[in-house]
Amino acid sequence: MKLQKHILSTLLITTFLSTITQSVRFEIESGRTKCISEDIKTNSMTVGHYSVVNPDEQRPLPESHKFTLRVTSVHGNSYHYADHVQSGQFGFKAVEGGDYVACFFALDHRPPIKFSVEFDWRSGMAAKDWSSVAKKGSVDAMELELKKLEDTISFIHEEMFYLREREQDMQQLNRKTNSRMAMLSFLSLFVCLSVAGLQVWHLKSYFEKKKLI
Repeated sequence: MKLQKHILSTLLITTFLSTITQSVRFEIESGRTKCISEDIKTNSMTVGHYSVVNPDEQRPLPESHKFTLRVTSVHGNSYHYADHVQSGQFGFKAVEGGDYVACFFALDHRPPIKFSVEFDWRSGMAAKDWSSVAKKGSVDAMELELKKLEDTISFIHEEMFYLREREQDMQQLNRKTNSRMAMLSFLSLFVCLSVAGLQVWHLKSYFEKKKLI
């Protein structure tokens, strides 16, 4: 029974961590831009590794296979910029929460060419380098696993508070929207009744002038 619980918790943690890891390979054409977004919460670490895939491992990469990369926050602030590169990496602590965008721009060539780029983007717990933790701390395998589990639980705890704050913000927004809709409904009803009253007054005045009533 304990073994089943351990396996289930491991699967849940693995599934949770997989949602904050994004590893992709895509093709990009000369003069075109490819953008990838990642939702990162405030104060979370994020790291990225990118490189051009060599179509022929027996030969060096052609000089034409280069691109420009810029990573920006949801507010447009730049967190990483690399120009005319074939590979590289970045890492930073997110000051702003929200969608961060990494845009790859392939240099323009004539005739146009296509090449593949491999991009590995990790945030939160997945961004931590456990191999360096093991080397610096001189810990054995069991202690390293316990350290991973402790940090994972802390991360999930923080994520739960973050989601709870987001839920409260959404509830507050819903309450504001409902109150505004109620005010708009009352205003619309008041305008309709006012127009109806004016029409009745106008018709009454018209009929009195014509001595019909």
